[in-house]
Amino acid sequence: MPWCARVDLDYLRSPGSGRTLARSRHEGPLRLLKSLYPEGEGICHNVLIHPPGGLVGGDRLDIRIDAQPGSHGLVTTPGATRYYRSDGEHAVQDTRIAVRAGARLEWLPLETLYYDGCLAENRLHLALEPDSELIGWDVLALGLPSAGRPFLQGEVLQHLELADTWLESGRIRGDDVHLLDGPVGLAGQRCMATVFFASGGVMAPALRERALELARGVLDADPLRHSAGATSPDPRLVVVRVLAPLVEPAMQLAQRIRAVWRSELWQLPGAAPRVWAI
Repeated sequence: MPWCARVDLDYLRSPGSGRTLARSRHEGPLRLLKSLYPEGEGICHNVLIHPPGGLVGGDRLDIRIDAQPGSHGLVTTPGATRYYRSDGEHAVQDTRIAVRAGARLEWLPLETLYYDGCLAENRLHLALEPDSELIGWDVLALGLPSAGRPFLQGEVLQHLELADTWLESGRIRGDDVHLLDGPVGLAGQRCMATVFFASGGVMAPALRERALELARGVLDADPLRHSAGATSPDPRLVVVRVLAPLVEPAMQLAQRIRAVWRSELWQLPGAAPRVWAI
């Protein structure tokens, strides 16, 4: 029987103490662990868990995050999200994030693994108000190449959207050799990471250029530099794209970009959430 689950997470800034508080509600097997404050009371870290461990045909996960004015939340996961083989129904994860004026949010889930034969939809919708900012990523990995289990059949719908600013939506099929192996597609790589720094308003030119400069500096020093690039498709957005044969080097590169953006653009430590070290 399919699993359907939902979690609603609100970040609120306490007017007296400046503490960011997390309020959550859940239905089904999707929930948040205890809020953590490793950086002090102004930044609330949360770990989103899905106890079944993966999605099969017919499963649906709905994630709603609302960062209220002045708050700063960080959301990650303890491990990869997995889409398993399906016999006919799609499995769906739909994430919708709103960042209000003066708020910051970090959306940092670990990688999403798409097993051979899966029928998957992964949707991320972002809405940012003026004077808000977000650092986030999406890391996609097709099949399990290191285990000799390539992605040969099935379908993945990938949808990334920043309201009124940026939209990427496409399907990857296991039998689409032109997309998977062609030079204007994935060029034989099976992992794609998209890292983004988004603003609710037009960035100051100096900030936009600095975000690009920092990302390109990290890329230039990385072994994946020949299959990665940083661009700004809109004055409210900087995007880094990385192609890699395996997920580990792509994820490590995404983490380094996030760390340098956090340090230089937000003047905050670039340390990784504790759960990543477990």
